[in-house]
Amino acid sequence: MKHISSLIFVCLVCFSTQAQYVSQVWVADQNDGTYKNPILHADYSDPDVCAVGDDFYMTASSFGCAPGLPILHSKDLVNWKIVNYALKEIEPQEYFSTPRHGKGVWAPSIRFHNGTYYIYWGDPDHGIFMVKTKDPLGEWDKPVLVKAGRGMIDATPLWDDDGKVYLIHAWAGSRAKMNSILVVSEMNKEGTRVISNPILVYDGNDGVNHTVEGPKFYKRNGYYYIFAPAGGVETGWQLVLRSRNVYGPYEAKIVMAQGNSDINGPHQGAWIDTPKGESWFVHFQDKAMYGRIIHLNPMTWHNDWPVIGIDKDGDGCGEPVRRYRKPNVGKSYAIETPIESDEFNSRKLGLQWEWHANYQDVYGFTSDLGYMRLYGHILSEGFVNFWEVPNLLLQKFPAEEFVATTKLKVSAKADGQQSGLIVMGWDYCYLAIVKEGEKFVLNQVSCHDAEQGNKEVITRIAEIPECRKYEAGLYPNYETDIYLRVAVKKGGICTFSYSFEGKKFHKTSEKFTARQGKWIGAKVGLFSTAPHGQERGWVDADWFRITK
Repeated sequence: MKHISSLIFVCLVCFSTQAQYVSQVWVADQNDGTYKNPILHADYSDPDVCAVGDDFYMTASSFGCAPGLPILHSKDLVNWKIVNYALKEIEPQEYFSTPRHGKGVWAPSIRFHNGTYYIYWGDPDHGIFMVKTKDPLGEWDKPVLVKAGRGMIDATPLWDDDGKVYLIHAWAGSRAKMNSILVVSEMNKEGTRVISNPILVYDGNDGVNHTVEGPKFYKRNGYYYIFAPAGGVETGWQLVLRSRNVYGPYEAKIVMAQGNSDINGPHQGAWIDTPKGESWFVHFQDKAMYGRIIHLNPMTWHNDWPVIGIDKDGDGCGEPVRRYRKPNVGKSYAIETPIESDEFNSRKLGLQWEWHANYQDVYGFTSDLGYMRLYGHILSEGFVNFWEVPNLLLQKFPAEEFVATTKLKVSAKADGQQSGLIVMGWDYCYLAIVKEGEKFVLNQVSCHDAEQGNKEVITRIAEIPECRKYEAGLYPNYETDIYLRVAVKKGGICTFSYSFEGKKFHKTSEKFTARQGKWIGAKVGLFSTAPHGQERGWVDADWFRITK
């Protein structure tokens, strides 16, 4: 049974879920006609947005995490909620049944054409894919491989006025051994297959616009426009190219840069027009362990060139805004943010959760029993660290500062089985309840540069005072209850703590600085593992809450 305070929290969450969920830790809408950037202080990397009537839909890179291609919805470009995923599993399914850090879905584009929503993306190891639907809130079709190959990334379609369909994409130097170029190909009218050889339309190897990538293709007033970031993820700028011919030659102009602002790498995103005729640009800022967080900037047109942000000196290149008036969409909408907390009272996981690989039944189950059960991943015989663990149930950091708390019931059969709370990235740290003989112990475990195969460092924190034992088939079960918490402060500084009754929390002595993963921000969530050759233990998560 949940405590009275827990029941109150449940009621508040249920009410906000039915109406609008409002975060305790980051809200962009200032409730006075203005908003602050970032509009999403979370890692929705390489965002793209399409406008359909008075609705806006966003998607973003999801790499090897599943489900993939998150779908977010907004009515005003400031208040967003997660409404769906376009990919239940990452293709090819078998390949992504194990963690493939940094691979998978790169820089998608979302478009609406003739009553159908399309998302295209490049997988640098397999090719360019497309998925479509009539209803972005419903089922999306099985992905189609538009063009097989290695090194192709950041794909965007364009349906031209004459009925022809084009596809632009960039190249990953890590696979193709060439980069900083953009090419255009023609597709069939269904947009399911490339039917021509690629044509080079822009070369960023000019000593100025290196690392040009992430192109978005548009047409306006007879001009073809390519919006493309250049200069690198952390230090780059927004480039726009234009031409009267789809294959060029294209003129180039930098239309937004960091300038004197403190917003680095302001680039790669989506131009959107509102029904009232305003132009806006949604893009990311790289913020280390917090990932690539989402900004909204005003956009104006001068002599058929866009200017993004505020152009203080009139040179045609804007700077990003920190606070600005909200877009004019004809009416006001209630404040809303992506959901973060989960009471695990539903047969469906909250849409904030992703696995570190394609879901398999043995990862665990939702239930009508008031908890989410996560089964232990059986570790490999030569296990080194969590870089290989697929059943990590994680969500994005939702703000610069927040507290994540969870109530767990841990069940184990074999010594060495462990479950707990983790902050995951290239460096990671977790609190683990581990079975040792007839008792449980609490360990704090950290790993630096996990991708490099470094070993974990284990610190024994405490012995769990309660351990219940009951017979269960061939092996008895041992179980205990515990509350785990991590408080994240500015700079990703993490302090872990634990409680046996949910009231008094004991901080561990070792602080940990979160670090981003491979092309993704740090994440927080739950795990359970079992030693090689052992039967699975499990953990039942009663709830997981994000608070101040």
